[in-house]
Amino acid sequence: MADALVLTLLGPDRPGLVEDLAALVSSCGGNWLDSRMSHLGGQFAGILRITVAADQQEELQNGFAQLREAGLQISAMPDDAQAPFEALKAVKIQVTGQDHPGIVRDLTHVLAQHEGNIEELNTWTENAPWSGDVLFCASIEVQIPAEVPSTELRTSLESIAQDLMVDLRLEAPQPELA
Repeated sequence: MADALVLTLLGPDRPGLVEDLAALVSSCGGNWLDSRMSHLGGQFAGILRITVAADQQEELQNGFAQLREAGLQISAMPDDAQAPFEALKAVKIQVTGQDHPGIVRDLTHVLAQHEGNIEELNTWTENAPWSGDVLFCASIEVQIPAEVPSTELRTSLESIAQDLMVDLRLEAPQPELA
């Protein structure tokens, strides 16, 4: 039986890095399930979930040693994830506004107050086409408990959007028809 592992990776980016990792997983009879990988500031960062047979894990660890010698930091944790106990609903949030410190802190504070679990957070800056000012942009996918009204979350986010001087778009599930 194959065990599921979650791997985290960080190190200097180079061409062929993901190929080397994929070849290692494949050579151990593993299966690549899910991944998120990115290049940021000359560094490669990734998280992935694989399955590999218990009798192949030593070979996998030996392969990790070779990648570590090339400067890659790797950690492997068992995937013990349990299905969530409560019903959740997905909410997508898009944020755009003039860049300044504190935007992510304030947004994530509101999400935590509504028991939100951030599934994905992507942020970037770009130049405004009309002025050249630096714009902060964010795309957030969050799971909130089904009993938290989407309108309540929307009201809280819109309130801080005014304070932060950002535009905010929120895509929440439509309420069920009675």
